[in-house]
Amino acid sequence: MKYKSQQVAYAYFACAMALFAVQVLGGLTVGWIYVQPNFIAEIFPFHIVRMVHTNALIVWLLLGFFGAAYFLVPEESEREIHSTKLAYLQLAILMIGTLGAVISYGFKVHGGREFLEQPLWVKVGILVAALIFLYNISMTVLAGRKTAITGVLLMGLWLLSLLWVFAFINPDNLSLDKMYWWFVVHLWVEATWELVMAAILAFLLLKLTGVDREVIEKWLYVIVATALFSGILGTGHHFYWIGLPGYWQWVGSIFSTFEVIPFFLMMSFAFIMVWKGRRNHPNKAALLWSLGSATVAFFGAGVWGFLHTLHGVNFYSHGTQITAAHGHLSFYGAYVAMNLAIITYAMPILRNREPYNQVLNMGSFWLMTSGMAFMTFTLTFAGVIQTHMQRVLGEYFMSVQDELILFYIMRFGSGLAVVIGAILFIYSIFVVRKREIVQPGIANPAQGTSEPIPGE
Repeated sequence: MKYKSQQVAYAYFACAMALFAVQVLGGLTVGWIYVQPNFIAEIFPFHIVRMVHTNALIVWLLLGFFGAAYFLVPEESEREIHSTKLAYLQLAILMIGTLGAVISYGFKVHGGREFLEQPLWVKVGILVAALIFLYNISMTVLAGRKTAITGVLLMGLWLLSLLWVFAFINPDNLSLDKMYWWFVVHLWVEATWELVMAAILAFLLLKLTGVDREVIEKWLYVIVATALFSGILGTGHHFYWIGLPGYWQWVGSIFSTFEVIPFFLMMSFAFIMVWKGRRNHPNKAALLWSLGSATVAFFGAGVWGFLHTLHGVNFYSHGTQITAAHGHLSFYGAYVAMNLAIITYAMPILRNREPYNQVLNMGSFWLMTSGMAFMTFTLTFAGVIQTHMQRVLGEYFMSVQDELILFYIMRFGSGLAVVIGAILFIYSIFVVRKREIVQPGIANPAQGTSEPIPGE
C-alpha cells in the first residue's frame, strides 16, 4: 500500500460485503417465494423482501464504487486522500441510512417507487453523503496528478450523484413520474455506472498487465464516448409504453441497439490488454474477475438487453421473466463482478500480505458465474413461454405462473449456487490466510536471514 489513506477503502469494502451477503440471501428468499408463494407472506410480504434485495444491491455496489475510488485515486493522483475523516463520516451516513431504510421497510413504511422506496430522510442522507464524497475525492484529484482514469471516474461519480436529485421529484402525473424515475434508474446503470466500471477496469488492467498507460487511456476514451452516445438516448426504450410521444419507440430502438457497442469494446479491451501485457502478476484471481466481468457484462447487458429492446419485440415481452433474465445477468456481469474484481485486487494490499490462497476465490467466481448463467437461461425460457401464453394467447397471469413452476424451482437452485459462491468469496477475502512453511537453513534473499517461505 503506497498511501496510508487508502486504508479507508478497507472499511467500505467490508461494509459492502456485509450488504452483499444480505442481498444474495434476500434474493434466495425471493426465489423461494416464487416456488412457495405463501412463504413468510404474513410477516414479510413479497414486495418487502424484494425491496431489501434490490436496495441492498444498489447500496453495496455504491459502497464498492466509493471504496474503489478511495483506493485507486491516491495512486493515480500520487497523494493522500484530502480528508479521511470525511470519508468515514460519509460511510457512517450511508450505513445509518441503509439500516434506517431496512427497519422502515420492516414496518411497511416506504416511498412505493421501485428502487427508490427509501424514506425522504434516507434520500437526503444519501445526497449529503454523495456531496461529501464529491468534495473529498475532487479535492484529492485537483491537488494531484490528473489521469484519464481519475477523470472518467470523477465524471461518472459526479453524474451519478447529480442524477440522484431526480429521486426527489415525484409528480402527480404518472407519465412524468415514470420519466423522471428512469432518469435515475436507466441513466445510472446504462450511462454513469458504465463510466465508473470502465475506469475501474482500466485501473485493474494497468496494474495487472503492465500495458502502457497511453494505450489503455485511448481505449478508455472510446468506451466512454460510445457509452454516453448510446446510453443517454437509449433511455427511450423505457418510454415506449408510459404515455410519452410515439417517436420514442424509434429513438429508443435505434440508440438501444448501439448500447451493445460499449460493452463489446470493454470485453475486447480487457482481452487485448491481457494479450499485449508483459507482466506476470501474482494475483490471478483479480485478473479472472476482471476478464469475467467484461465478458459477462457483454452478454448480460449487451446481448440479453438487445434481445428485447426493439419496440416490436418489447410490446410482447415487456415486464416478463425475460426482463428479469437480462437484469440479473447484466447487473452481475457489469457491476457485481467488477466490484468483486477491485476488492480481490485491493484486499491483499490493504491487509499487507501476498495474494491469499486464490483457489477459493477463483472457485467462487466459477460457482457464482455458472449459477447466474443457469438462472439467466431458466428465466429466459420462462419468459418466452410467459410471453406466448400471456401476451399472445391472452391467458391469465396467475394461470401462466402455475405453468412456470418448474423454471422457478430451477431458478431457486441456481440462486443457491450463487449464494454459496458469495459466501465462499467473502470467506476467501476475510478469513483465509496463506500458509507459511518454515524451512530452517534456507535464507530469504531479500533479508539475508532465515525467514518463513510462503507456501501455496
